[in-house]
Amino acid sequence: MIIIREAQPADAGQIAPLINLIFDEMQLEELDDVPEPDLEKVITMAYRTRSYLSSDATTVVAEANGQVVGVAFGYPGENEARVDEVLKRLSNKSAAFKHPFEAESETDGDEWYLDSIAVSPLFQGHGVGSQLLKALPAYANRDGESVMGLIVDFDNPGAMKLYERAGFEVVGRRVIGDHQYYHMQRGIKTPLFA
Repeated sequence: MIIIREAQPADAGQIAPLINLIFDEMQLEELDDVPEPDLEKVITMAYRTRSYLSSDATTVVAEANGQVVGVAFGYPGENEARVDEVLKRLSNKSAAFKHPFEAESETDGDEWYLDSIAVSPLFQGHGVGSQLLKALPAYANRDGESVMGLIVDFDNPGAMKLYERAGFEVVGRRVIGDHQYYHMQRGIKTPLFA
């Protein structure tokens, strides 16, 4: 059975490898020379901060048998700069980073932005991503938002289909690093996967 719940600081060590899957897919040049253990250490520290867990953003996990098998991380778009500042500050303290990590802007600011969603490879195809997506409108509503947004890589048709089934529509395009992404949005007043 999968349990969807808000993340706690103790979950950070299990969240970090899942988030690192996203960084691997993005192939960001500024992370090429950062050893994976050092990157995961910085990610772990970020997911222990109040900013990532409750004040500026919300982290939701999917748990199976006491293990975190999926994660979703989002925030009101106007909080993006504060959220991005966390990784910048933590990477600046790590000798593994030649320069502080500076994330490129991903949201227009007028949406509850789903920054990251990742599922353990062992649990992909079992509905974990769908369950995480279904839980998110409650957090967006709590934050006073009526629209959810996200980006999806042009080269990820599986994720694109999941988001389309959940009611997201393409509203634009973004380039981050050297990858192209669709910017998708949906209203959150209607149920997901209706």
